[in-house]
Amino acid sequence: MTNSSDVAFSPAVKAIQEARGSRAAFARRAEWPSRITPELAAFLAEIRSFYLATASASGQPYVQHRGGPPGFLRIVNETTLAFADYKGNRQFITTGNLAENPKAFIFIMEYASRQRIKLWGTAKVVTDDTALLAKLWPEGYQARPEQVIVFELAAIDQNCPQHIPQMFHAEDVARTVSAQTARIAELEAEVATLRARAQAAGQG
Repeated sequence: MTNSSDVAFSPAVKAIQEARGSRAAFARRAEWPSRITPELAAFLAEIRSFYLATASASGQPYVQHRGGPPGFLRIVNETTLAFADYKGNRQFITTGNLAENPKAFIFIMEYASRQRIKLWGTAKVVTDDTALLAKLWPEGYQARPEQVIVFELAAIDQNCPQHIPQMFHAEDVARTVSAQTARIAELEAEVATLRARAQAAGQG
């Protein structure tokens, strides 16, 4: 009998889990989600980066970062994700790997909320669908479009936040600091006004 978690837990992995005492716990939750829930959709709508892993036909792994404005990784349907792929360093390692091995993996780390999501599946490169590329393109984003990558989900897993450092995006911090600075200036102006009124009353 196969389970959705088998995409990650090969016989060798299961044997090590058994030897080290963790197999029973994982066996109890052998069926992992394979569809996008409303909660995951809300999470994806806010992410600004992720890592896409592929491998060549011989099994040589490769991981590449993908980034963009919040929500650039789009939901096509409850089992499909897609994103507009920008022109980069022209190595085409991901594109070449997917041409001969469709297996792929998306790793999302969200440092502010200390969440990590792992997505197993298959992926393909679409180079001849300008309408799809335009649909997925983040509005106003300054980059050069090249192609689309479509990801079909096989399994989803979420790790605990242990050992994830909490960090925040610089633009989010800048907005918070700007708002606090404006509020401080407003309060200082109010204090100055109250002092001036108090001084005037004291002299009167």
